[in-house]
Amino acid sequence: MLFLTDADVRALSDLPAAIQAVRAAYSTAVDEKRNPGRIFADSGREWMRVMPSVPSSGRLFGAKSINGSFADGLRVSYLISLFDKETADLVALVDGNSVTGLRTAATSAVGAATIAPDRPLMVGVIGSGFEAQSHTTALSLVTRFASVRVFSPTPGNREAFAERFTAELGVPVTAVDSAQAATEGADLILCAARSRDESPTVKSEWVSAHATIVSIGSTTPAQRELPADLIARASLIVADGFDEVVHGSGDMLAARAAGVDVEANTASLNDVLRGTRAVQRDRGIRIYKSTGSGLQDIVVAEALVDLARERGIGIELPVGIVTTRK
Repeated sequence: MLFLTDADVRALSDLPAAIQAVRAAYSTAVDEKRNPGRIFADSGREWMRVMPSVPSSGRLFGAKSINGSFADGLRVSYLISLFDKETADLVALVDGNSVTGLRTAATSAVGAATIAPDRPLMVGVIGSGFEAQSHTTALSLVTRFASVRVFSPTPGNREAFAERFTAELGVPVTAVDSAQAATEGADLILCAARSRDESPTVKSEWVSAHATIVSIGSTTPAQRELPADLIARASLIVADGFDEVVHGSGDMLAARAAGVDVEANTASLNDVLRGTRAVQRDRGIRIYKSTGSGLQDIVVAEALVDLARERGIGIELPVGIVTTRK
């Protein structure tokens, strides 16, 4: 049995490999029996969220658990357990902390590639932290950037972001002093910053008529990132998981309360990749919306385990758990 620490995961992180794993997973049939969504346990003081998946692709299955306690502020840990599909043996335990960011960026890249135009794009980025950085890198692998404007509330952070990505991307990256300045006229808008008061981080009137939006910051019913009137303007919303996005994202719940028929306007990433829902990549506002899933965690963790074995990284544990025949 292999154990991968968070440092191991960061050393192994490979966005192209993660993107390939996610694309393969969503290009085959994805159903609720294999991917039942989140399971919650909550005492008010401690809580656990379990995200299981038996992917159609790959050799492994398992679950990520997110474990939190409010005993001393909020402390959270993440653990991914992976099992062999043929034997049910425990194959690996993976610290899920950095896996979460890797799989989110990889899945967003797969989603954006299905709805973004195939031409050089003016990009607007809201946020400058880890998610904004990882997503900017991931999106640059699947789309072509002409220029980037970035806004975050802290001037030093957005300036550092601009300096880093000007060097890495080879296109002009400019720090701007408002979300409006980052958004107006952008072909591709990345929303990767939580608002302090859970109000939307962009306004509908800032968004052009044929923009592509990647929205990753509203993953629970209480969180908001996109306003209802912007969701109402969308010609298509692509969701990494239809039910959890439509029924579990604060943005979509608010849009439904405002009278928007979000179900009719939303397609799953699985349907889009398999060709059962057509996409016009250069017309109308197209939104990719993500709440995350166990499927993403498991296929990316399996790719990391494969890389770890190739490179001799990780700790081989001399003990395991009992697998019995029933």
